[in-house]
Amino acid sequence: QVQLVESGGGLVQAGGSLSLSCAASGRTFSWYVMGWFRQAPGKEREFAAAINRFGSSTVYADSVKGRFTISRDNAKNTVYLQMNSLKPEDTAVYYCAAGQYIATSRNRYDYWGQGTQVTVSS
Repeated sequence: QVQLVESGGGLVQAGGSLSLSCAASGRTFSWYVMGWFRQAPGKEREFAAAINRFGSSTVYADSVKGRFTISRDNAKNTVYLQMNSLKPEDTAVYYCAAGQYIATSRNRYDYWGQGTQVTVSS
């Protein structure tokens, strides 16, 4: 079992930045691929970014590529999502997830946090 707790969400103006964190506890953090997903009201949960166990490989959705950066610190059992140049369409609940394989499908992730709200005003 892995427990995941996100933090860092909030309200920001378009063009601004936010940094999300996801702290993990339980089983060895470095065993897991970590991902960030997001879900806007009335929409399905969608992939945003993922990072491999060692932090040496990352994958991004086209919608966030060049604006978001995923990173991890295995010594602190934490994964981060730095979000720059935010747009109103980035408004969503952001979830971190842990899985065995780097993937864009939410079905490939086994553990999920409760989410943190990000709201971008125009």
